[in-house]
Formats: sequence, structure tokens, C-alpha cells
Amino acid sequence: MDARRAWVSQAIGLLEADANRSADTHLHVFPLPPEWGIDLYLKDESVHPTGSLKHRLARSLLLYGLVGGRIGPETTLVEASSGSTAVSEAYFARMLGLEFITVVPRSTSAEKIGLIEFAGGRCHYVDDPMAVYGEAERLAAECGGHYLDQFAYAERATDWRGNNNIADSVFGQMTRERHPIPSWIVVGAGTGGTSATFGRYLRYHRHETQLAVVDPEGSAFYDAWRTGDHGYETGRGSRIEGIGRPRMERSFLPEIVDEMMRIPDAESIAAVRLLRDRTMHWAGGSTGTNLAGAFRLISRMRDEGRTGSVVTLLCDGGARYQNTYYSDAWVAEQGLEIGPARARMNDFLETGRWRDG
Repeated sequence: MDARRAWVSQAIGLLEADANRSADTHLHVFPLPPEWGIDLYLKDESVHPTGSLKHRLARSLLLYGLVGGRIGPETTLVEASSGSTAVSEAYFARMLGLEFITVVPRSTSAEKIGLIEFAGGRCHYVDDPMAVYGEAERLAAECGGHYLDQFAYAERATDWRGNNNIADSVFGQMTRERHPIPSWIVVGAGTGGTSATFGRYLRYHRHETQLAVVDPEGSAFYDAWRTGDHGYETGRGSRIEGIGRPRMERSFLPEIVDEMMRIPDAESIAAVRLLRDRTMHWAGGSTGTNLAGAFRLISRMRDEGRTGSVVTLLCDGGARYQNTYYSDAWVAEQGLEIGPARARMNDFLETGRWRDG
């Protein structure tokens, strides 16, 4: 075995050791009236070493590059991300002794930049947020590095058949619950990799579980799914970090999604505050988007006289959003009013019925 192949073997061993330590995250129960006969669970991805669901994605992307021969001991890793994916990729790059550069819009907050740099990454700035893709590709070619390209490779980097991926972990943890096969899995879409993993896993294992994808304001995924236009673009970003994109990304597979819902940003923020008040779990806005979608589906199940379980994700911790989603001043600056959404959720948890605003 030559030196490069030996290094790759060692690198894969390090990534697998990380997976062995951190892959089985907690599955929390959200309190619902037991007489409803419906149970709601949140898979807590915030407990990963880098604090988010993107820890799994980053590890998979690096493994995909390693086994595909595109990452070696001198390879510079490049990404287009200003959020949790970049933080996680920087963490793994440092673990392997590799340089990591992520292309970010110049408007990226100092808090995000600080998280990426703390994990060992370096930020390269562009003025136009839509230019991050092309600039990342250019940088990788210029330095002879590897463009990890989460938006292209997320769906293919994860083994959807099992191998302790997030779907496999959820179904393993559900085996002793009163409704072990969920009626619904509810996730958001940023790259589309998580929904692709769940959707294909459900079909491969022949589960009757349905997949719902929730999408925030400003994102292209919902309209791409609704219209069938895979080139759909909104030209806008999303206030809900980690999910929503201004264009339809290649890793999103709309054909395996059973239902999509567009969730207002005010509901997403109200939901994470409700989660904190009812469970003491802090989470980011994407978790609120998930919860709002889960509440709608549970209301529908009750209307149909059905019992069962619903599983969604707690995507990342709330501490990094103290100055945004948990700040009344920030919410007001955004022109959002979360009071009506919170009242609607409180009413749902008392009556079991979801009433749209």
C-alpha cells in the first residue's frame, strides 16, 4: 500500500471513530396529551461534537471524497457555506490535518465567522451571495483542492440503505415505542440530503411511513416541488438558518417527498420558543419549522381518527441564536409578529386542532 492510500485508510478510521462516538443521538418525547394516541419525537442532533445535524453531512462528504480518491494528505478542502455545514467540515478537516476554506457572503455575521474559525476553518468573502458556488469551484481548481459541494453531493454521500445513518438510527430507537413505525417523518431541506436519506430509506425498507418536507419563506424547494420546475429560483435567502435555498439544489429529490408545507417564519420562531418553555430544550429556527409542520400533521391525524407517531429533528442548539430568534428586538427589526402564531400553537396543544392564521 502506497503512502497516500495508507493516509486515506487512517483518515477513514478517524472519521469512523467519530461516528462510533456520536452517531446515536437522543430521541426526545415532546409532551402531548396521552389520550390523543399520537406521540411526537425529536431526534436531537444538537449533541454532536459540532452542535448540529450537519455533523453527519460533513462526515459523509469527507468520506465520499476519501473513498472516491479526491482527498489526500495535501488536499485543501473548499466549500460554499456560511453556516453549520462549514463549522462541521472545518472540524473534520482539522481532525485530518487538512486546510479548509469556505466561501461566504460578505454580509455573514461575525458570530458565524467566529464559529467557523474556531473550528479551524478560513473564510473567503464574496459580495454576491449567489456567487459562492462559482467562487468555491474556482478556488478549488486554483489550489488543486477538492470542492466538497454539499448542494451537489449530499444525497449521494450518505448510505440510505442503513449503516447507522440518521434514518437507521431513528427506526432503531423507535422499536420499543407504542407506535414503532412512524406515520410521518418531518424534515426541512437545506441541501436536500436529509430528506433524500429518509425518503430512500423508507422505500428500501418498505415502510408505510410518509415523508413531509417543511420549507421556510424565501425558499425555492416548495415551489419546485409544487410546479415540477427543477430550475426554480426565488432570488431570495431564508431567515431560517440551515434550511431553505434561493434555488432548487441538485441534492433535493422532490420525487420521494410525499408532502411539502411552507411554514411562515413567525411560526418557526414561535415554535422554538414554545419548545424551550415546554421542554427546556433550546433549538434553532429550523427545528421550529419542523415542529410547526409536525403540529399540522398531528391535527390532521386527529381529524381522521388516526393514532400513531411522528418523528422530526432538533437540528441544532439555540445558544448560537440568542441574538436572533430569541431576541425580541431582532424579531421586531425583521417585521415579524410571533404572538398570533404562539397563541395558535397553545390552542393546538389544548384542543388537538390546528387553525391556520
